[in-house]
Amino acid sequence: MATKKQIVLPIAVLAAGIALAIGFSNMKTPPEEKPAQDTRPLVAAQTVNIDAITLDVKSYGVVKPKDRTELIAQVSGQVISVADEFVEGAFVKQGDILARIDPNDYEADFIEAQAGLAQASSALEIERAQAHVAKAEWERIKSDSSDSTASELYLRKPQLAEKLARYRSAQASVKRAKRNLERTYIKAPYDAIINSRTISLGSVVNPGSSFGALSATSVAEVRLPVADSEMQYLANGGIGATVTLNAEFAGKQTSWQAKVVRSEGVIDQVSRMSYLVAQLPTPYADNTKPLRFGSYINATIEGRSLDNAIIVPHHLVKDKQIAILNANNTLSFKTLNIVREQDGMVIADQGLQLGEQLITSALEYPSEGMAVKTDEDDKQGEVTQLALTEDTL
Repeated sequence: MATKKQIVLPIAVLAAGIALAIGFSNMKTPPEEKPAQDTRPLVAAQTVNIDAITLDVKSYGVVKPKDRTELIAQVSGQVISVADEFVEGAFVKQGDILARIDPNDYEADFIEAQAGLAQASSALEIERAQAHVAKAEWERIKSDSSDSTASELYLRKPQLAEKLARYRSAQASVKRAKRNLERTYIKAPYDAIINSRTISLGSVVNPGSSFGALSATSVAEVRLPVADSEMQYLANGGIGATVTLNAEFAGKQTSWQAKVVRSEGVIDQVSRMSYLVAQLPTPYADNTKPLRFGSYINATIEGRSLDNAIIVPHHLVKDKQIAILNANNTLSFKTLNIVREQDGMVIADQGLQLGEQLITSALEYPSEGMAVKTDEDDKQGEVTQLALTEDTL
């Protein structure tokens, strides 16, 4: 049988352990209660704007004159004078004399032709008088004649016709001689800038010899390539559209306004582009910013208008859908009617309303109705937590 000591000792040790455990438990500080964590993803948002825009089309080209002419000699001879203005880069007016071919032979031909015309005119007048006399004579004697009609030879009609033919030939000779004499003057056919000069004083030229070339300064043209997919953004195929031309002049970016006047109507076999032609009147009129021939320009062709345009970054749109922030801080998807994608932006005309909040943050797994929060929500939560802490203290 167990002794009393053997029974009491374990009970005493157990009681002491329980008492010690209770003491330690009373000494322990209770854990601090923590507020519930907000696990909603943080997003940034911006207000949707709807504006009226034009769907402009970008292009480029080289400025060229509408008219360019090579000056060709039409008569032969020696060049006896060259105008000071007949140098490359100089401006000339319509009718300005640029050079002169020796006119002596052509002046002699003109005088000779005039003399021939005078002789032919005199012979014609004499023949007309003789024909008049013959007709009067016939009228006097026809009552005594057995013939009722006079012969044409008797009335001198063949002779008159011959003299008339010689007179007209003499007139043509005068006209030809006068024209050749005028062709000894090499004149500017219009207001122009001289591109080149290929003759000098003393040069001998023949019909077909080149004097040089010049370009009209009345109108400048630019051929503007446009991709077929871009033509849909131009009203009336671009005809009549305003074009803003941009180029560098004197180290500064300068712009000019032109008009599309025509389409070339075919697709280029090499570039596969359609070409529009824009014109700018008097490109050299403004000395402070002339649009020089040969300049490379960038062009903006005014496109058709879009009254309710929504412009959003391209990376926010997936499968024509975009995420918006609802008033109750949930996410929703809206489908856009995309009109154009350009320069990293998407242009739509339907799908969003003015004032809606567009989510601009990238979310890993966005879903319809997903709860989100914004910076304002975070700030409000911090204020609330601070207030609770102060109340506890």
